[in-house]
Amino acid sequence: MFVPTWLLVVAGIFILGLAAWSFLLATGRNPLPFPDFGSRIFSAASAEAKETVVALLAKHGVRERFQFNTGGVLRSIMWDGTIINHSSPDVLEKLGSATASIGLVSNEPEASANHAAEFLRSRGFQAKVVLDAEPELPIAFVVSDAMPNTVINFRKHVIHLPRPRRAPDRAG
Repeated sequence: MFVPTWLLVVAGIFILGLAAWSFLLATGRNPLPFPDFGSRIFSAASAEAKETVVALLAKHGVRERFQFNTGGVLRSIMWDGTIINHSSPDVLEKLGSATASIGLVSNEPEASANHAAEFLRSRGFQAKVVLDAEPELPIAFVVSDAMPNTVINFRKHVIHLPRPRRAPDRAG
């Protein structure tokens, strides 16, 4: 049976690419925006504290992938999807001084946040939707007494967000 050389080359490149992607995915360094499972967000006390925590995480194998800063939030996105940020006092006030967040992916962040808030209220908790915490990003937050000092945020898939800045190389 004759198999063209070009077909063998294409198949070899595909298999190598798939193996490389599988390895990176298994080691928590997926170079692609898929899958997007959302994020877990933790706040640092200051910009310096954020940088220190990011450096500490790097020493333990959780390296920074991107920085995604806005007018109100300095944000380091790690390779495993964890986010370490420092929010301005204005953003903290809007979010009830929350120091952590569970980020969920949604095609319609505002509608999902409203449904989540209604669900929480139907279970006897207070809940409100905050849309203007970070006007530069399409993120809808749910602030509730069901999770003190924590908010739930809904955002579009990462491919529908503005392009982040690549993290600078750091010596561990």
